[in-house]
Amino acid sequence: MSKRIIIVLLGLTILFLPVSLFAITAQEIVREMDAQATFETSYATGSIKTVDRFGTKESTFKAWSRGTTDSLIEFTSIAERGQKILRTKGSLYLFYPDAEELIRMQGAALRQSVLGSDLSYEDMTEEKTTLDDYDVTLDGSETVRGRDCHILILTAKTRQVAYPVQKIWVDKETFLTWKGEYATNHGRLLKKMEVLDTLVIDGRTLPKETRIEDAMKSNSATWMMLDTLEVNIPLESNLFTLENLTW
Repeated sequence: MSKRIIIVLLGLTILFLPVSLFAITAQEIVREMDAQATFETSYATGSIKTVDRFGTKESTFKAWSRGTTDSLIEFTSIAERGQKILRTKGSLYLFYPDAEELIRMQGAALRQSVLGSDLSYEDMTEEKTTLDDYDVTLDGSETVRGRDCHILILTAKTRQVAYPVQKIWVDKETFLTWKGEYATNHGRLLKKMEVLDTLVIDGRTLPKETRIEDAMKSNSATWMMLDTLEVNIPLESNLFTLENLTW
């Protein structure tokens, strides 16, 4: 049999192999999901609106990030002006200017509410290192807001994360997480999230408006909205330090 015929037969064999042999893995999906949401640096402004039995409350903020692990949020609305949340080197800190108090948050405390909203400190500052903290498996596909999505189940490797189990719907094309359900190890729902609007920057699709519901609260929902977003911009080298947090 000639070498050319062998090459053709090999090509046909590969062509008709089951598609599943070339399917993307759960780990590859999560890796790309994190990569699409991560920039060298970023600066954003936005707002958080919470509607519950007490009425409607809105707070504004500005936020900076660097890579996968550094983020800083500073609230700019009158009632919360100067309050800051810093996440760096795997630790999260809160600063209250009125009391000049610095608090380190960890473990279950990361699930505590930010300004009475349905958002937790983990939600607002989570690191883009998902595979370090979770085992992940594929659980089929589903359409969300007209987009074909992978369904992934994330199971925590450690107790140091806020959500032991996550079920997320990740866009097969853009790798945006359109929807998420967050639960305990025993299946008790803690929180739900859904992206309502998006923006495209640097060729990537990102959340512009997100709705969050804390299952532990009744008749409450929070909307997180971005007004502006700049990426890959110069930032001060000491921005993500405790010294800068308390300045």
